[in-house]
Amino acid sequence: MFDTFVNPFTDFGFKRLFGEEPNKELLISFLNTLLPQKHQIHDLQYTKNEYQGFTALDRKAIFDLNCMSSTGERFIVELQKAKQNYFKDRSLYYSTFPIQEQSIKGDWDFKLSAVYTVGILDFVFEEDELNHDKEVVHTIQLKNQQNRVFYDKLTFIYITLPHFKKTLAELNTLQDKWFYVFRHLHELAEIPAVLQESIFIKLFDAAKIARFTPIERQAYEDSLKYYRDLKNVTDTARDEGRLEGLQTAALAMYKNGLAIDFIANTLNITLENAQLWVSTETK
Repeated sequence: MFDTFVNPFTDFGFKRLFGEEPNKELLISFLNTLLPQKHQIHDLQYTKNEYQGFTALDRKAIFDLNCMSSTGERFIVELQKAKQNYFKDRSLYYSTFPIQEQSIKGDWDFKLSAVYTVGILDFVFEEDELNHDKEVVHTIQLKNQQNRVFYDKLTFIYITLPHFKKTLAELNTLQDKWFYVFRHLHELAEIPAVLQESIFIKLFDAAKIARFTPIERQAYEDSLKYYRDLKNVTDTARDEGRLEGLQTAALAMYKNGLAIDFIANTLNITLENAQLWVSTETK
């Protein structure tokens, strides 16, 4: 069975829906659900998404989307499909480019417009898993030792979509609806009643795979294959890592004199697996 609507977590789908001038209304609507009132976007323009460093040897930065509002705020919007080493470092590095491009030669007082880095994540931060933090939206700014905002013109907003669990019946806000669309658009066959409003009707219209040209369809299929392959690899690695962790924990508990049935119950594994892992590792 073929999907009706494009998967927004593919590179092709994301840029089709949010990275093209005719659809910038969609990006504005989505971003405004994340921004404070003082930085609500009325209009925006897309700017270059590739930056070369100061010298030919410097590393380039290539953003998924880079845009500027009519009042000067800069926005980097990144789609991140899998965990990546030093992801936060990369976000910070990327944020320096829209800061630097604001410099003016000659007499300049260093006044800057606000810069937002928005990360739409198809994974959960490791520290959130460890702390059982289920927050969907993480908003980060520079603060002092009293936890007061020291500088409010540099903001990082990360959306950990796996934590968004609301059903259609539970969608109360525009932000809820956007998060639901990111997670479930490609699973839908028609527009749900709760999403029957102009902004989402436009999105569903742009997302219809049946309206793609043959070239666009092939580009989407290639992008979808890459996304599925990447997800399969990361899911396998995560499952293997979890299994290895459980095996290590079972063995450690056994070496500390705990009973096999207690180990199985504590780790939520079968008694047979607990016995197998312990017997294999202690031979």
